[in-house]
Parts: sequence; structure tokens; C-alpha cells
Amino acid sequence: MDKPLVSVIIIFLNEERFIQEAVESVFAQTYDSWELLLVDDGSTDASTKIALQYAEQYPMKVRYLEHEAHQNRGMSASRNLGVRHAKGEYVAFLDADDVWLPDKLEEQVAILSSHPEAAMVCGPVQWWYSWTGNPEDIQRAHVVALPVQPDSLVKPPHLLVCLLGNETVTTTSGLVRRKAIESVGGLEESFHGLYEDQAFCAKLCSKASVFVASGCWYRWRKHPRSCCSVAVSTGQYRHARLTFLHWLEKYLRQQEIKNSELWEVLQKERWQCHHPILYRLLVPMQHLT
Repeated sequence: MDKPLVSVIIIFLNEERFIQEAVESVFAQTYDSWELLLVDDGSTDASTKIALQYAEQYPMKVRYLEHEAHQNRGMSASRNLGVRHAKGEYVAFLDADDVWLPDKLEEQVAILSSHPEAAMVCGPVQWWYSWTGNPEDIQRAHVVALPVQPDSLVKPPHLLVCLLGNETVTTTSGLVRRKAIESVGGLEESFHGLYEDQAFCAKLCSKASVFVASGCWYRWRKHPRSCCSVAVSTGQYRHARLTFLHWLEKYLRQQEIKNSELWEVLQKERWQCHHPILYRLLVPMQHLT
């Protein structure tokens, strides 16, 4: 095949239950100029075999990658491995337990082609509970929009300000220019799991413009084994957020980013994380004044 325009990167660690569905959602795309890089982060279940079978069956479209000696290096290092091997002008990340809607790549490529000043395009994400088939979960499914004007170009660092103050939104649905990823030094490999995507988003959105679309292309599967769910259930989430906020403060100082609105939100989020009980007491009172 000709050189693909889009490199799709799926990283996985023991995702035998869901990875095939993720891969099939890539094959179901209405846009065809893509390659798929399946990056194994040291799996010990059948997901390795599943990925190798796809690479063997579709050698012109799918490649299997792993770390040296089948090591577990973490999510950021695995994404970076995929980026280093990517041939496409654009990069799209898909988590192995999530799926895309069929028109994702076609519509996002068209948007980036029309907006050369944008480093990335992203849109709302569907919180996908209904995959279980349970009637009560079907009722819970909903779309979470980004807190900015849809179908607009957002200049830095405004999107980072919005994302920092609203933990329920994400840019995981994005299509990114590979050169933009490389220009910010890739993903932060100190983040092995939780907040690895937010750290990358912070690096990108603090310096580059992002087109925020109204279209929803990404289904984020909600289940108890997800990285976020495990962190919440084990009490690790607050520590992970504090680690991210400390890293972000250091990064902004190193990069000499002095936007006052961004720093104000960052300090507020840090204070809230350090004093969660006091914050919950004060916030309702603020609405009364």
C-alpha cells in the first residue's frame, strides 16, 4: 500500500476481552489511508496472540510492536514506541478497551486538512456504559462535551485551562499531527498509567492551537477494570492527580509559560487536592454569596 496518512496506535496490557472490538472499529472506518500499530506493554494473556494474528493476517495494514524482552514499560512509553514507528502524517490513539465510530478518521482528517494551523482536532466523548447490554446501563450512556465553543479553533493555553478545571472531559478522541507530538518531546514516560494522556495534552495545549469539533467519534468504555476505575476504587486517584499537578507546575515554569488564568486555575486545583474536605465545605458557601 502507499504510505498511510494516519497512524493508529493501540497500546495494550492484558486486554484479551476487548482488544478485538477496538481493532475491528479501526477496520470499520470509512477512511482507508491508515496503518495500525499494536503496541504490547508486556501482556501475559491472550491479547498478545490476538495482536500477532492481526499482524500476520493483514501485514500491509497492521504491525505488532513490543518493548525489549516483552517488558512492561507503561502507557506513555508504549505510546512513544508507536509514535517512533509511525509512518503517517497524523497520529490517532485508541485505547484497547474503547472503540471508534466509523466516520472518525474521515471527518477528522478533513478538519485538519482545512485547518493547517491546528495541531490537533478533538471532540466530545461518549461515556459508554451500554456495552454491557444491561437496561440500567443503557440509560447511563451520555456524551461529555469539551467546555469550549464547538467547531472552533482554540488558541493556547485556553483549552488547557478548561481541561484543568474540569476532570470529566478529555481530548482522547483526538487526531494529532505527528510533527506536533515530536515538537513537544512526545509523551511523558514518568507517567506509567493514570494522567499520562493529560500530561501529553498539557504539553500540546499549552503551546499549540486545537480545533474542537462538535462531532462525537469516540466511545469510552466504562468498566471496573479500567485504569481510572481501579485508581478510584483503590484510593490512588487523589495521589495521581497531585502528582500530575506538581509535574504541571514544574513544566510550566521550565517552559516559562506565564498565562495568569492558567496559573490561577492550577493553584486552585492544587489547593483543592490538598484540602478536599475543606474545599467541599467552601464551594457550596460560594454559591450563596
